Amino acid sequence: MGRRAAGHVFMASKWVFPGGRIERADHHAASATDLDAQSAALLAREVTPSRARALALAAVRETFEETGLVLGRPAPAASVAGPWREFRALGALPDLASLTYVARAITPPGRTRRFDARFFMADADALMSKDQISGSGELDEIAWLPLDEARALELPSITRFVLAEVAERLETPNRPLPFVRMVAGRHVVSHE
Repeated sequence: MGRRAAGHVFMASKWVFPGGRIERADHHAASATDLDAQSAALLAREVTPSRARALALAAVRETFEETGLVLGRPAPAASVAGPWREFRALGALPDLASLTYVARAITPPGRTRRFDARFFMADADALMSKDQISGSGELDEIAWLPLDEARALELPSITRFVLAEVAERLETPNRPLPFVRMVAGRHVVSHE
């Protein structure tokens, strides 16, 4: 997880997961593997297969950009333009099969910043190196934390919810996917 810098307008000083929006290059970037069948099927209920792939690629890219961690498999280094250039220069292709889709959340109406986020998890063993932690500066501290310690941090409520979901999913991997949103002024969690 990482702590957002104090100067950020949105979620300043909060501990969050790496993340962000899909970029154009995420729609056509090469990958070493495809999404696992279960994650692909869950995402297919919400988006097209090409958008599902772009969501997974964005998760891998944003993790790399914000933390320096490479969720990939070795591949010949290639010259690629755009946001994937540094990732590919390390001799890696994204490993989408290592991702598990764990939750979706939509920010309540009326907030200055809104998102329709998909959350993924991956086993740390899928990283090319667990020790190469650096980042773009968006996160002023990056740390590996046990779930119990992470829950004690200053977290946005959705991050706390997703941490609880990850803990549950580690015990029950095939549990239904939670979808968190606001309906008629109340937070609703439904399961897909």
